[in-house]
Amino acid sequence: MATKEVLATRVELTHLSKQLTTAKKGHKLLKDKQDELMRQFIQLIKQNNHLRKEVEEEMHQAMKSFRLANATLNEKFIEELFIVPAAQVSLDISKKNIMSVPVPIMNFQYDASYFESPVEYGFLNSNVPLDQSITGFTNCLPKLLELTEVEKTCQLLASEIEKSRRRVNALEYFTIPELEESIAFIKMKLEEDERARVNRMIKIKNRS
Repeated sequence: MATKEVLATRVELTHLSKQLTTAKKGHKLLKDKQDELMRQFIQLIKQNNHLRKEVEEEMHQAMKSFRLANATLNEKFIEELFIVPAAQVSLDISKKNIMSVPVPIMNFQYDASYFESPVEYGFLNSNVPLDQSITGFTNCLPKLLELTEVEKTCQLLASEIEKSRRRVNALEYFTIPELEESIAFIKMKLEEDERARVNRMIKIKNRS
């Protein structure tokens, strides 16, 4: 807001003063929201990193076992074993609010008995690495699903933090300084007008 576009009147001064008060309150609320979002985001990032590390390690070990099984077993047997999914996973998504940010709650449903016997196959065609691989991938599933929810929540919070940061910066570095500058300009002009009015009154009095 350029000062030359401001009307140097008391009405305008009152109007801009109210705007400044509102802008400062909005800035504080947004800054508090941003700080709280950052706090929760950091907690989720730690949880996400911990989960991801566990999932990657478990899947790495399972994949090592699978590569070993693949090298020692008939390729067609392994292909037929995994061609049809052994279990179905259903997903129900609800939402919760974190500082007015809707984030998903992912409720995964699957048959618990799947973990007891994930894939049925004959032991004559199998070996230990294949058993370890299947067990490893199976046991990894719950953590993998949990990681999906946490990562999506982190993405949404990161986006909201960026929006809040832009709003806070706009208020802090543009809106509030411009309002303060305009208010200072109006006060200066009103003081000048008041001094000029007093001087005129003194001159009129001295003439009479």
